Amino acid sequence: MAAHEHPRLREHATWEWQSLTAAQREALLDDPDPAVRKAAQEHSWVLDPQRVEARLASYGSRGKPFVLGNCALSPALVERCFAEGTVRPLTHNPHIPADAVARLARHPEADIRELAATRPDLGPDLVAELGEDPDENVAMRARLHPLPRTWAEYWAIDRVIGHGPDCTCPITEPTGEPSPDWFAACATSEEPVLRRVAARFPGLPAELAATLAEDDDEEVRILLACHHPLAPPQLLLDVFVTRPVHRPHLLTLPAFPRTGRAHLISHPDAAVRALAAADPTLPEPPVKDPDESVRRAAAANPSLSPEALEALLADSRTAEGAAANPSLPVPRMHALLDHCLNGAAAPPTGGHRETTTS
Repeated sequence: MAAHEHPRLREHATWEWQSLTAAQREALLDDPDPAVRKAAQEHSWVLDPQRVEARLASYGSRGKPFVLGNCALSPALVERCFAEGTVRPLTHNPHIPADAVARLARHPEADIRELAATRPDLGPDLVAELGEDPDENVAMRARLHPLPRTWAEYWAIDRVIGHGPDCTCPITEPTGEPSPDWFAACATSEEPVLRRVAARFPGLPAELAATLAEDDDEEVRILLACHHPLAPPQLLLDVFVTRPVHRPHLLTLPAFPRTGRAHLISHPDAAVRALAAADPTLPEPPVKDPDESVRRAAAANPSLSPEALEALLADSRTAEGAAANPSLPVPRMHALLDHCLNGAAAPPTGGHRETTTS
């Protein structure tokens, strides 16, 4: 957006001032549009240590982590963070001086050293030192990402470490960094964390995606199912069954299997049985299942005959699902609508005493 022909988009780009290159920032400060120049000047404070320090107090306790983690900080402000024990945001701030980076890498708290261990501005000596850290998590992070590193790679790894198999963080579009080659290298790594990083990349080649779909690490398979457009349908179904938190997202994916679910019809989880009950290849949808959601899904199964649907429409336990069944004859649909919308005194076509609507 920083170079877009529309000035409003260039103006919007100034909100991410710290993410722009020096050339982009210079161009926006000298933009031909006065509104863009004004916005650039207003947002340039994030890389001015004196202005940052002056504005910090106005951000309050909730806004301070953003400032400390993203803006250029004066030496005095960095020192204050160490004195007050508020250095956690500094671990991912790319604008702090080298001596502060070294202090973070040798911090007495292991979780601070761990967060600093994959910074791209660590020197080789510090990386080697952290690789021998007595805390295994610190050592793992240090050896996970050999030099040279980039901040884009840092963030790609950070989005995976510590999030766990039930993470539902927003799925965003890739920005072009890191490079596809870097993700491909991660996909073949012996480190499960890096394979998880690769599984989140939707541009991973088909052959690598197929390999990760059978990875020994469950988190790799889950991330691939949720992020990669070529994740095998069977994997999507497996993750649906084992990880309920991902079900709403998985059901939106075009590759999610609509058939081949019959083997799940006796599953102890009612949500899984309901999924199986909707399989149009099912010979006998379980319309008498004890769970309401399963009965509704079974009654909406398009494999049911019009005659079977009539019986289900007459039963209050299955009428809602049957009324939503796509195989219901069109005249019958209209009769049901007339009965419900117009309050017809006589029963709808078919002689049944009552139906319900969705």
